[in-house]
Amino acid sequence: MENKGSDEVEKLKTKFLSVWHNVKYSWALKSKTSFSRNSPVLLLGKCYHFKVEDDDSLTEACYETSDEDFVMGNVEAFRKDFASRVWLTYREEFPPLPGSTLTSDCGWGCMLRAGQMMLAQALTLHFLGRDWTWSEALTLQPLDTETWTTTAAKRLVASLEASLQGSHRPSDPELPPVPQAQAPGSAEEADAHLKEMYHRTLVSWFGDSPSAQLGLHRLVRLGLTMGKQAGDWYGPAVVAHILKKAVEEAMDPGLAGITAYVSQDCTVYSADVVDSHRAPTAGQASNNQPASSSTLPDSRAVIILVPVRLGGEKTNPEYFEFAKSILSLEYCIGIIGGKPKQACYFVGFQDDSLIYMDPHYCQSFVDVSTSDFPLQSYHCPSPKKMPFSKMDPSCTIGFYSRSIQDYERISQELSKVLQPSAKEKYPAFTFVQGHGRDYDLSAGLTPEKREWPFIRDPRRTVTTAGDFVLL
Repeated sequence: MENKGSDEVEKLKTKFLSVWHNVKYSWALKSKTSFSRNSPVLLLGKCYHFKVEDDDSLTEACYETSDEDFVMGNVEAFRKDFASRVWLTYREEFPPLPGSTLTSDCGWGCMLRAGQMMLAQALTLHFLGRDWTWSEALTLQPLDTETWTTTAAKRLVASLEASLQGSHRPSDPELPPVPQAQAPGSAEEADAHLKEMYHRTLVSWFGDSPSAQLGLHRLVRLGLTMGKQAGDWYGPAVVAHILKKAVEEAMDPGLAGITAYVSQDCTVYSADVVDSHRAPTAGQASNNQPASSSTLPDSRAVIILVPVRLGGEKTNPEYFEFAKSILSLEYCIGIIGGKPKQACYFVGFQDDSLIYMDPHYCQSFVDVSTSDFPLQSYHCPSPKKMPFSKMDPSCTIGFYSRSIQDYERISQELSKVLQPSAKEKYPAFTFVQGHGRDYDLSAGLTPEKREWPFIRDPRRTVTTAGDFVLL
């Protein structure tokens, strides 16, 4: 009886904490973000300028972009592009997470959500291309503080009543239904219809249910194998490895043509990435993947994830230009990081401010298993900005490579971007030919040879900082 009583108390404590986080993250909304009309805005490789007057010098301010990517005075195009990115936030009232009784990730799941958003951008590039935008992106309503505060208050009362009564009452998403797509007629309509199907399927992979291929439940379950529990803080490097496992283990045939690679010690080993591009043969297929030749593609796209640390306690200002150059590339899928203990997903910049998508909003559970589930809560109408100086140095940078030829081009371009300045001294990460195992110099050596000064003994004590090792 005592155990039963303590379990009930623990559940009640968990619910009250969840309620508090739900309310806290429902009304923590700020006023509209302001953008300068005199400076270019970069969004995942696309360059926009809000100034109407023609000025040839403005084009030069855009990083690594061609003339056709440059849009003069088109605020609506930027809004539509930003709002078309998949937005994944805290949710509540979903099925309990693996190994816990938690039914919400409020207050702790922001890095996992940021990782999901970066993964969603990679899948958007893979299935829809960088030029794709959602037809309803400009119909989204701005996030209104008063409306969300009222909703939060109602949620608080309802949750407290449910806790005291020992019942669980799910709340409705309160979102208008998505109109049914018309039957495709012309080739253009058929293409648009197909892309909307991809869009809806893509979002459903990130649903908050145990069956969702890339959902929070799947990520938390994979985190358990790395010593992480639901409710723990997840760093950007740990999330990179969780995302890699999630993509590799995904059972949906639609995800068979894409895999993931995580760099080692800020080094991308080209031979390992090339091997990842090559689909495994039937004999090499993992137990989680079907081995029939009909389902395995000849080659796969690769999501390249690079955990880095851009400074010591704070981000080194010398890396600001590097971050700008990275976010100016269309094959960049963004950066997950944020402020200390507060993760977000960086997608662009203007001047000395980063543009990001914020997962710190609590929204109601949406059942993505239905064919017409509402998409509105998975797209954000309101970008946010943060000074580069406030960026936490620990982050993970992501890239999308469609093929081996694509990777060769990407590695050559990035190697130029990574050339350190005289002040930086060291690049954020490097590309190296060969496999990672080829550089394990200490493997198979005698104890005497391990003492050679150029070979680091792996048994040596090191100091750790977060997800990174400081040698």
